[in-house]
Amino acid sequence: MTDQGGSAQAQDMQPVRAVDAGVLRIAYVESGPADGPVAILLHGYPYDIHSYVEVAPRLAAQGCRVIVPYVRGYGPTRFRDPSTPRSGQLAGVGADLIALMDALAIPRAVFAGYDWGGRAACVAAALWPERCQGLVSVNGYLIQDIARALEPAPAPRECAFWYQWYFQTERGRAGLAAHRAEIARLLWQQWSPNWGFDDATFARSARAFDNPDHVDVVIHSYRHRYGLAAGDPRYQELEQRLAAQPVINVPTITLDGDCDGVIPATDGAAHAAKFSNRIAHRVITRAGHNLPQEAPEAFAAVVMELLR
Repeated sequence: MTDQGGSAQAQDMQPVRAVDAGVLRIAYVESGPADGPVAILLHGYPYDIHSYVEVAPRLAAQGCRVIVPYVRGYGPTRFRDPSTPRSGQLAGVGADLIALMDALAIPRAVFAGYDWGGRAACVAAALWPERCQGLVSVNGYLIQDIARALEPAPAPRECAFWYQWYFQTERGRAGLAAHRAEIARLLWQQWSPNWGFDDATFARSARAFDNPDHVDVVIHSYRHRYGLAAGDPRYQELEQRLAAQPVINVPTITLDGDCDGVIPATDGAAHAAKFSNRIAHRVITRAGHNLPQEAPEAFAAVVMELLR
């Protein structure tokens, strides 16, 4: 195994299990001893569980019980009721994490994630701190400030968010439905300029985008975060708590990739006040946005630091 992972030799993560958890039947892969300390590893858009294909075995080999779920709208994860709104709002994805822990009878775990997975981990750590042993969050504090979401960012960052503006339109919805793999591959290339992934590595993850709810969940996620789509009413109370931008009190390590093509690396100072118990902020050299798959050794080491 090497950092800057992406070899076609890496095998699929198996076996995929499933459990009823809240509004979902969540598909996940588990490795390591059943009685070990637990790490739950959460992927983002447009990726899947194979972001952790080299992280999970590293942690399992050190005695950790590792859970890697498919986020709602990806892979074999399914909504249990056809009438449930196909929401992609982050309060929902954070609640999914706690529902999964309840279904698997896991009292506490380290939450680790990037992109959507990092947002879910931050949400769950903020709202259910008693369930979180520690937090690894790529790109810092990721609880969306929807009240300020329409304030413009500097032009280079606005340019990098092109896909978010595209998804606000019905043309963007149609584009995602027709070209989900092509859009994902372009984003992988733009966001991780040093990651030499091959066709087999991309194809392995792209299968997860064939989920029947993928388009609805993705489009809703990017519209809701800008206040341009209503949320699922079941999460209203959680959304109100998140609107206060709560401080995260659990032990936390934040990470940035110094070659992240969508969210540039920082020294972590801007988010420092949002973590009352931050152990460190670290910048991983040559890593892009999909940090655990690009730098699995570094990512696993940080998770282990919190598990110990």
